[in-house]
Amino acid sequence: MYEYFLTVFNPSGEIAFEERFEAESDEAAKKKGEALLSEKNYLEHTHRLTRSGKLLLFHR
Repeated sequence: MYEYFLTVFNPSGEIAFEERFEAESDEAAKKKGEALLSEKNYLEHTHRLTRSGKLLLFHR
């Protein structure tokens, strides 16, 4: 299992939402991250998903 960090930003650059979770792979983490974004209505906000400094998902 790997540790992932999902961060969502407001237009002003402040953090609107932050979540740490574990997943078995980067692909599984992307799916879980996108599900969290959808659930919280943050899909269109600026967001990023990282693992150990590696950027896996980014939307601006």
